[in-house]
Amino acid sequence: MAIDATKIGNVVAAQMEALEGRFGDECEIGDVCTIVEIIGPHGSEVAMRSSEVSAHSLIGLLRLAESMTLRDVRSGPAEED
Repeated sequence: MAIDATKIGNVVAAQMEALEGRFGDECEIGDVCTIVEIIGPHGSEVAMRSSEVSAHSLIGLLRLAESMTLRDVRSGPAEED
């Protein structure tokens, strides 16, 4: 049985709508990283894929996302990124 991609598709669609509302049509998307929890009979695992192949760029992207998330947790949710 194939994995139902509906949930990730909905999340990505909402992300694109938020980005377009925030930045308009004048910008372009740079690097992309997805982190997904997969739950099944084996338990729970995390899968990650990035458009950036260099480790230092990916680690920087992940650290920035972590920093932004911690800031939002401490101060309450801000505008959706």
